[in-house]
Amino acid sequence: MQYDFDIVVIGGGHAGVEAARASAVLGAKTALVTLSADTIAQMSCNPAIGGVGKGQIVREIDALGGLMGLAADATGMQFRMLNRSKGPAVWGPRCQSDRHAYAAWVQRELSRTENLSIVQGEAMEILVANGRVAGVGVDGGDISCRAVIVTAGTFLNALMHLGEEIFPGGRYDEPASVALGDSLRKCGLRIERLKTGTPPRLAAGSINYDRCRRQDGDEVPTPFSFLNDSLDVEQVPCWLTETTPQVHEAIRANFHRAPLYTGQISASGPRYCPSIETKLEKFPDKTSHQVFLEPEGRDTDWVYCNGISTSLPPDVQEFMVRHIPGLEDAKIIRFGYAIEYDYAPPTQLDATLETKCLAGLYLAGQVNGTTGYEEAAGQGLLAGANAALSLAGREPLVLRRDQAYIGVMIDDLVTRGVTEPYRMFTSRAEYRLSLRADNADRRLTQIGRATGLAGEGRWKRFRGNVEAIERARKIFMETRLDGKTLWEYLRRPGARPGKLIRQMPTEVGGELAELLREHPSAVNGLAIDARYAGYIAKEQSALRQMQELDDKPIPPEIDYASLRYLRHEAREKLQAIRPRCLGQALRVSGITPADITVLQIHLATLGSGKKT
Repeated sequence: MQYDFDIVVIGGGHAGVEAARASAVLGAKTALVTLSADTIAQMSCNPAIGGVGKGQIVREIDALGGLMGLAADATGMQFRMLNRSKGPAVWGPRCQSDRHAYAAWVQRELSRTENLSIVQGEAMEILVANGRVAGVGVDGGDISCRAVIVTAGTFLNALMHLGEEIFPGGRYDEPASVALGDSLRKCGLRIERLKTGTPPRLAAGSINYDRCRRQDGDEVPTPFSFLNDSLDVEQVPCWLTETTPQVHEAIRANFHRAPLYTGQISASGPRYCPSIETKLEKFPDKTSHQVFLEPEGRDTDWVYCNGISTSLPPDVQEFMVRHIPGLEDAKIIRFGYAIEYDYAPPTQLDATLETKCLAGLYLAGQVNGTTGYEEAAGQGLLAGANAALSLAGREPLVLRRDQAYIGVMIDDLVTRGVTEPYRMFTSRAEYRLSLRADNADRRLTQIGRATGLAGEGRWKRFRGNVEAIERARKIFMETRLDGKTLWEYLRRPGARPGKLIRQMPTEVGGELAELLREHPSAVNGLAIDARYAGYIAKEQSALRQMQELDDKPIPPEIDYASLRYLRHEAREKLQAIRPRCLGQALRVSGITPADITVLQIHLATLGSGKKT
C-alpha cells in the first residue's frame, strides 16, 4: 500500500474527526487513519455532549465551523441548560446523545467531505526525513505526507484493569497501540502515564424506575449550533438515584482488591470525575453519592451509570449495583473498568499544537492529557486548521484567552502542563463574563470565516444576527421608560426584552418583538451584555493590561541560560516552555513579575542593540 497525502490524522475519535474535517475544508488532501471506520466518533464513555465549561467549547467549535454542535443537535435525546439558577456567564448547554446515531451522523458527514479519505489500518510509525514529518507507517504499507496529527485517545500502550485482571486495550474489545507510542518516543517526545475509568452499563428493562427520581429536559431545548434557531425533538428522561451506606461499606471492605490501591495502577486519574473508590476515600463522611441513570440511545437497552466509575472486581460491582435503590434487580451488561495509557505532557507543544521536537507533527485530544469529548474536539479543530494553514504558508490560528475557552484550554496545556487529566471549567477563564455560550458566534465566526472554516451559509446567517443586534442595541439605547433607557432597565434583576415590549411605544415594541421572533438568541445575548456591562468593562480593563504583555513577542531563539539576572528556576522553566510572548511567560508556573521585568529589560536591550 502506498498513498500520498498532505496531512494524515491518526485516530477517529472526537479530536481526529474535527482535525481531519478542518484540514480537508481548508484544502489539504487529508487521510484519516483508523482501525475501523465503524468506530469513528464513537462515544466510548458517557453518551453526552456539553456541560458547564464544556458546553461553551461546543458552541465555540460550532461558531468556528466545526461539527460537534451540529451532530449534538441532530442526535440529542435530552437537552438541558445547566446552572440556570446562576448567572448566564456560567450557564452550560448539555445534551444526552444517542451514541449510535451520533457516530453514524458524523461518519456520513465525513463521507461527503471533499479532500478527505478514510484509511482503515493501524498506524505504527511516524516517518521522518530531513528533520520533519515525511509520512506514517501503516500495517501493510506507508503513507507519505507533510504533516501528521496524532489523536490516539487512550490507546497508546493502554492497559485495562478490572479487579485483579489486567489486559491490553484502549477501549472495550479494541486493541492498544504499542508501536505508535514507541515511535513517538523516538521522535523525541517525553511520554508519561494517566488513568481514566468508566462505570458499569445496565439493561434498562431491569431497572425499577419507580424508586428513582425522574429528570426531564428543558421544555424549550437550546440548540448547540448557531445554524439552528430551535429543535423539534422528542426528549427522553434520565433518572437519579444514589449510593447507600451499605454500598460504601462493601467498597471499603474491598479496597485491598481495587487496582487504584494495590499499586496495580500508579497513574493519576481525573480529579473532577473520580471513581467511586476515590470518592469514598476523599469524602469519608458522606453517606451517599448521586448516580445518574442515562440512556445510551433510543434503540438500545443500555443505560450508563454516571457517578460510579470503578475498576473493582465483578463480584463487588454486582453487590454495589444491587444495593442501590432502583437497581436491586438490575442486569449488568458490561462491568466498569479503568484504563491506564500513555500521553505526551503538552508543554512539549507550541500554541498551534505542533510539537517542538519535530516539525509537522501535531498532537490533539487525550494524548495531550485532557479528558472529555469537547476538550478533544476543540483541540482537534485547531490542530487540523493549523496543520493545513502551515502547509499553505498562512498565519496560524491561535485563540487568545480572552477570545475563547478553547484559547484558555490550549494556553493552559502548553504553558502550565498537566499532572492529572485536564477538564474545562468556567473558573479557569479570567474573562468568563465575556466568554459566554450565547455569544460564541460574535467572538469567533468572523475568525472562522477569515480562516476558511466557516462556510457561506454560516457567514450569511451570522451577518443577519449582527444586523439584528445592532438594530436591537439602537432600540435599547434610545428608548426611554420613566427617564431611563432600556439598556439601563435591562440591568435590573429579572428584566428581559420580552417583558419590556408591552411597556414600549407600539411601533418600537413591534420592531423589538419582530427581532426577538426572528433572532431570539442574538437579541437575548445582547440583553445579557447590558446586564453585565459594568463587570465586562472591568474585565476589559484587566484585559488591556495583560494584552500589553501578550503583544510583546519573545524571539524563539532567545538563550535563557545566558540571562545572568534571571533566577535559575526561571531559566529552566522558560527554556523548557519557550513562551511566544511576555504574557505567556508570566503564566508559566513559578514565574514571577520580577522575572518578567528582567525579560523586558533584556528584550529592550536586544532592540537597541546593546549587550546585557
